[in-house]
Amino acid sequence: MMDMKENKMGVWPVNKLLVTMSIPMIISMLVQALYNVVDSMFVAQISENALTAVSLAFPYQNLMIAVAVGTGVGVNALLSRALGEKNHKAVKDIADHSVFLALMSWLVFAILGIVFCRNFFAMQTNVPEIVEGGTAYMRICSVISIGLFIQIAFEKLLASTGRTILTMYTQTAGALINIVLDPIFIFGLFGAPRLGIAGAAVATVIGQICGALLGILLNHKFNPEVQLSFHDFKLKMPVIRQIYSIGVPSILMSSIGSIMTFGMNKILIGFSTTAAAVFGVYFKLQSFVFMPVFGLNNGMVPILAYNFGAHKPKRIMDTIKLSLFYASLIMVIGFLIFQWMPATLLGIFNASETMLN
Repeated sequence: MMDMKENKMGVWPVNKLLVTMSIPMIISMLVQALYNVVDSMFVAQISENALTAVSLAFPYQNLMIAVAVGTGVGVNALLSRALGEKNHKAVKDIADHSVFLALMSWLVFAILGIVFCRNFFAMQTNVPEIVEGGTAYMRICSVISIGLFIQIAFEKLLASTGRTILTMYTQTAGALINIVLDPIFIFGLFGAPRLGIAGAAVATVIGQICGALLGILLNHKFNPEVQLSFHDFKLKMPVIRQIYSIGVPSILMSSIGSIMTFGMNKILIGFSTTAAAVFGVYFKLQSFVFMPVFGLNNGMVPILAYNFGAHKPKRIMDTIKLSLFYASLIMVIGFLIFQWMPATLLGIFNASETMLN
C-alpha cells in the first residue's frame, strides 16, 4: 500500500509520474512562448518594420527568461532534494532566497532596460521606425518585468512539490490576458489609447503581473510544504551559491541562444529588414518545438532531485531514460512539421511574398 506520508515523487510509477509532472510544465512552457509570438502576430498587422522591431527584441527577452528559469532550475532541484531529505529548515531558506533572487534579477534587467535599450537596437539597425518602435517595446518589457521573474519563481516553488498543474494555471491565465489585451492596446479598441508596438509590451507585462499574483495565491493556498516567511529572513551566501551552482549552466545554455540570435539579426539585417523578420519568425516558431522539451526537463528535475535525496537510484535512471525517449520523439515531430508546412507557418505572421520567398 502506498505510503501516504511520502510525496508522490517517491512512490508513483515513474512513467505515470513523469507524464503527469511534465504535461502541465510543457503546456506552461508553450504558453510562455506564446507571449512573444502573439505580440508578433498582432504587430505584423502594423508593418513589416514593426514585426522586425519585435523580432530584434527577442534575444533580450529570451535572456530575461533564461535568467529567471535558470535560477528557478537551481531552486527547484535544491528544494525537491531538501523535501526528499525531510529538511524543512533548508526548504524555508531556499524558498525565501528564490523570491529574493527573483527581485534582484528584475532590478538588474530594469536598470539595463532604462540605460541600454536604444543602444541595443542601434547596434543592429539604423532604420528609425525599427529603432524607435523596438526601444519603446523593449523598455516596457524590461522595466516592468517584475511579473515575469515573480511568476517563474513561484511556478518553480509549486513544481518542486509536484504541483505542476498549478503552474499551468498561472501561465495560461497570463497568456490569455495578454492575447485579449494585445489588440486592444495595439489598435486602440474599446476606447483604449492606440499604442502600436508599445501596446504589445503593455499587454505582455499586464499578463505577466496577473500570472505572478495568481502564482503567489496558489502557493499560499495549495502548497503547504513551501510557505514563505520573511520576518526573520537573513541573506545566506551559501544558499545562493548552491542555487546558482545548479542554475548557472542552465542560464548559460539558454543565453547562448540569445547571443546567437543577436549575432544572426545583425548579419541578416545587412541584407534586408525582411531577412531579419523571417529569422525572427522562425526563431519564435521553433520555440514551440524546444519549449516542450524544456517543459519535460522541468518536470524531470524535481523527480530526480527528490529521489536523489530519498536515495532511490533506480527511479532516477528510469526517469532519465524515459525523458530522453520523449524528448527525441518531440524533436522528430517538430522537424517534420517544419519540413512539410513552412508557408502555412509563415502565414500566421501576415507574411508578404518577399518573406515567403
